[in-house]
Amino acid sequence: MTVHIKIKKNTYFDSVSLMSFSTKANQIDHVKQAMIGMGTDMNKEVIRNVGMGSPELDTASTADLMIAIETDQPDAVETIFDEIETLFDRKIEKSEQGETVYKNIAAAVKDHDQANVAVISVNGAFAAREAKKAIENNLHVMLFSDNVSIEEEVALKKAAHEKGLLMMGPDCGTAIINNIGLCFANNVRKGNIGIVAASGTGAQEMSVRIHDFGYGISQLIGIGGRDLSEEVGGIMMIDAIEALERDQSTKVIVLVSKPPAKSVEQKIIEKVKTIQKPVVVFFLGGEAVAHDEANVYFAKHSKDAALKAVELAGAKKEELDIQPLDTAFIKQVQSKLSDTQHYIRGLFCGGTLCDEAMFTAMEKLDNVYSNIAKNPEFILKDNNQSQENTFIDFGSDEFTQGKPHPMIDPTTRIDRFIKEAADPEVAVIVLDFVLGYGSHEDPAGVMVPAIKEAKEQAEREGRHLEIIGYVLGTDQDVQNMQEQIQKLQDAGVTITTSSQDTGIIAREIVLKGESK
Repeated sequence: MTVHIKIKKNTYFDSVSLMSFSTKANQIDHVKQAMIGMGTDMNKEVIRNVGMGSPELDTASTADLMIAIETDQPDAVETIFDEIETLFDRKIEKSEQGETVYKNIAAAVKDHDQANVAVISVNGAFAAREAKKAIENNLHVMLFSDNVSIEEEVALKKAAHEKGLLMMGPDCGTAIINNIGLCFANNVRKGNIGIVAASGTGAQEMSVRIHDFGYGISQLIGIGGRDLSEEVGGIMMIDAIEALERDQSTKVIVLVSKPPAKSVEQKIIEKVKTIQKPVVVFFLGGEAVAHDEANVYFAKHSKDAALKAVELAGAKKEELDIQPLDTAFIKQVQSKLSDTQHYIRGLFCGGTLCDEAMFTAMEKLDNVYSNIAKNPEFILKDNNQSQENTFIDFGSDEFTQGKPHPMIDPTTRIDRFIKEAADPEVAVIVLDFVLGYGSHEDPAGVMVPAIKEAKEQAEREGRHLEIIGYVLGTDQDVQNMQEQIQKLQDAGVTITTSSQDTGIIAREIVLKGESK
């Protein structure tokens, strides 16, 4: 294998475009690995860490574009770089043909004085500066970029709060504003349920379950995963709650978060007790003592939260298709497992989907490890090596620095899947497939070859390998949900119908009927 570096001076593309370029570059013939990014110190370090370092990287400034490729065909290098160049050319041509490109936010605001939301996706080193400019220009901000310091986040949210603006993010992946999906979002019907979410795929799961029950979303306001930390203090969740309370189209409010700081959780609960509209609280792993009271309702799992929300919005529970667990199926799978098969391996693109499956397993299992574990005792010592029951969030920062999100490029997860499928102690592998705007055009299809190979290898070795797949999407998403499900079923994957049920089924299978 040989590594080749190309530096394009004074060439800038936004983070979303760069993720797309990297994904497509890795699909070019004879490319073993490709990484494309701006010349920041962080991106240089990421390239070096994957074994593609070169002195040429030191010549790149933050205004330069770095292209690194690894190939086993040195004669193909020039052709590979030419194909990558065509990706850039297509982007530039599209801008020249149908889009006006502005050099700064002030210029864009001048030409579009009716616009009131800025979606920012630039390298984290510059993201806070751009968000600050947007707020100064009286724009609500959706900050997709990650690697923004917590001090910058607090300052931005305080500045937005003072101006009565929403500061969604940083690392905010999902929003639906006035029925328009921003960044990663599913195509759901419009309705009267508003969502405030400190979680991207948690927001998607909630909106999809509500859609599946026949109801719809008024607004979905993402606030970034750190908003309910001690440092940030829930600034934007409180502002978003108040915005939905004022919104005439919203009749029910749902709050979604990964594990919040205990003091901030209490602060949010005290706030929602003052709200006149009914509020459903779904905080994964929350520590506060939570009992339904007045207009506040608490749910331990996502489907239960969505069910309560649609009931409050007017649904009759007995008329809903709740799709109960198939206990007969669970027993059938248990009977196929050998005495040596004990463990779940959850390989997730969605962080909250990973969290929900992990917390569900922890309700009955005491040997659950993860790269995102809340308890330090159960954080993986090595993210590349599983321990007993392991749940991996491939969208976590350590896997995405300098690389596309796994919902765009699943290469890293595919490699790990092959490794886990070969472990004779594994009983169940759990995979999520996230559809919608921004996601891979065929997330099921790219996994199918590895799934078929793993199932065949397990059969040759005389063991049953249960693969559970959850497709997070709606009948209106561009990827065609039924086609995605059919591809997985044809490859021998068991399909689940919600994040909540996915975790429960996997857990019950490995328990093998034991009570813990």
